[in-house]
Amino acid sequence: MVNCKEVKVEQGEEKLPDTVIMLKSEQQNKPPKVKSPFIKGLFWGSAFSLTAIISALLGATAALYTPLSKVVNDLSKIEFNGVRSDNSGGIGDYKWVSRYSVGRPVNILVLGIDELANVSAGSPDLFKSRSDTILLLRFDPQEPSLKMLSIPRDTRVENQGLTIPKINQANADGGPTLAAKVISSTFNDIPIHRYLRVTTGGFRELVDLLGGIEIYVPQRMLYQDLTQNLNIDLQPGWQTLDGAGAEQFARFRGDQKGDIGRVQRQQMVLKALKERLKNPLILAKLPEAIRIMQQYIDTNLTPEEIFALVSFSLNIDKDNLNLILLPGRFSYPQEYELSYWIMDNNVKDNILKTYFNQNPSSVNFPEINNTPVTDLRIALENTTKINGLATSVFNHLGKQNFTNCYFLNDSELNLEKTQIIVQKGNLEAAKIIQQRLGIGEIDVSSTGDLDSDLTIKVGQDWSETMDN
Repeated sequence: MVNCKEVKVEQGEEKLPDTVIMLKSEQQNKPPKVKSPFIKGLFWGSAFSLTAIISALLGATAALYTPLSKVVNDLSKIEFNGVRSDNSGGIGDYKWVSRYSVGRPVNILVLGIDELANVSAGSPDLFKSRSDTILLLRFDPQEPSLKMLSIPRDTRVENQGLTIPKINQANADGGPTLAAKVISSTFNDIPIHRYLRVTTGGFRELVDLLGGIEIYVPQRMLYQDLTQNLNIDLQPGWQTLDGAGAEQFARFRGDQKGDIGRVQRQQMVLKALKERLKNPLILAKLPEAIRIMQQYIDTNLTPEEIFALVSFSLNIDKDNLNLILLPGRFSYPQEYELSYWIMDNNVKDNILKTYFNQNPSSVNFPEINNTPVTDLRIALENTTKINGLATSVFNHLGKQNFTNCYFLNDSELNLEKTQIIVQKGNLEAAKIIQQRLGIGEIDVSSTGDLDSDLTIKVGQDWSETMDN
């Protein structure tokens, strides 16, 4: 019999929550093998975390079984009494002794790092480049929910002492310590408790290992960047992309949306990978995925904390997984020598308050979510082969005084269920639209039209509503 005691986390100097993880329950019986329901759940949770935590979809799962790098800041020390586990023969014989959960809200910075030429996998120099993707995640057990703020790499930051005033320069100039400092000060002094850095090479290998992902490519993508050795050539329509194709889709910048369109496509890939990981046959490939990923990850998350995050992920409802894009605009050609993403500070404050429980930078900031819902900009897109569905929704909302609706080009997504995309984080408005339509799934992500507050992707279910 193994008797596991309490896991303690000491208070750190960086506003670390009193308890990041806690023991959920003591195991009094002989620990089961991987075939038990919980262990199955553990690996599904690993798969879920793989999609939720990693910005271009590289998984924190690998950190469960890989040697961790030396921490940048020793934010906490974990005391563990009792035997943790017994791994005597690979994944199939892995035994679970104790179970953890997230005790307080935790903010994690995830950085997807540009690959450097002539640097081999496993080298410490692998993580010294700019961050190609930046995510700020909040695990909140009080709801429970997982929030993910996508921060465009070209976001301009003022007075941070960077060689280039772009937020993605911070990692190149000072590693994760400087990156966390810059992002914390830029976002109203939000505490950053842990970091996780990954490289794009791991993403390609991971997608290939999983047999590719199903992606709808909305347009012909043809783009070349010799400085990054990047060649993109994708045809439009639904298709299964391998690792190289998925990376091309996620990194495409050859349209007017630039880096922001790239962030949107990264979120699309995130969803596609999450769908792929629903296949139970994929679980058998996790050991190989872990082996591949260990050379592409650098983190100061401890194994206990990873276990806690995985366990937490098991219980998150899909409606409580929120993907949010930092709102703003492109800089004007005459403003700066370089191109930047200029954040909208008012909407940023509202997002930080609503989703991250972080006080605004100004006590007098306007409540964006208090704007009358009938005044919001709503984009309508017919995703089916049935003519006139978007027009029908337009007329239906017009009868209810929604006068700020506009049309997007029809697509071939062929959705069965209508999606209401919460483009700028106004979840309450989306719920009102859902009620007025009587159908629709709410999707808190930034995959809609950039100019909209909400984007409605009309599915086949609206034609059934019309018939009734």
